[in-house]
Amino acid sequence: HHALQGAKAKLKSLGIRLLSFFKAAGQDAAIQITHHGPQSGEVHDLGKGRTHQSVSQLGPAGCLSTLQGDLKPPMAASETTARLTVLTGPSGVGKGTLVSRLLQRHPKLWLSVSATTRSPREGEQDGTHYFFHSREGFKALLAEGGLLEWAEFAGNCYGTPRAPVQDRLQAGSPVLLEIELEGARQVRRSFPDAFQIFLAPPSFEVLEQRIRGRGTDAEEAILRRLKRAREELAACDEFDAVVVNDNLDQALVDLERLMALT
Repeated sequence: HHALQGAKAKLKSLGIRLLSFFKAAGQDAAIQITHHGPQSGEVHDLGKGRTHQSVSQLGPAGCLSTLQGDLKPPMAASETTARLTVLTGPSGVGKGTLVSRLLQRHPKLWLSVSATTRSPREGEQDGTHYFFHSREGFKALLAEGGLLEWAEFAGNCYGTPRAPVQDRLQAGSPVLLEIELEGARQVRRSFPDAFQIFLAPPSFEVLEQRIRGRGTDAEEAILRRLKRAREELAACDEFDAVVVNDNLDQALVDLERLMALT
């Protein structure tokens, strides 16, 4: 009887120690699996590895289920090290509005300027609106590794020059690159130290309402945007963090913290 009581006491003690160990480990990791829909201003921090396996069921926002972590900016080499942040999201999610507010609130933040082979339009200045190149010059820049990403659209080439981004970073200015999904994937290979954020809507229905609410596109164009949006939302688990833009002010605060601007 006494031996049985002693064994039970030892098992209880071992159980308490194991429970304490797993609790501490969970706190250290600061990561928990979430199965709920995104809340206002919610941030899903996916970490730097980008090796998470996809799941088959889409959540309310269209994003694949992710791992949620504390709202912390990515680790940098030092507190003064400037960082390149890539912002991606579907049309109508509010990227332009948030970028404008970020630039107003943080004058030191530099929005990356694209290179293009199209001719300048009236009022456009080289280096301010675009870096204008001939097609031969653009190809040469690409061949020497001078572009972080590029694509061809409507007969013209567009891309992100590497040198201006690196110059700004070396001067201590944080750089923001607002770009499409395919471009973000290219930057992931060409500039792996960049921190990539996906801006998502609270639901696909809300996104459709925003797109239709613009009143500027024909139905065919709207359906193309929605089809593309589904593809982009399905890829959100590729990113370091997902910010749900349900409340503009909260989303702005979340971006500022992730970009280490505050």
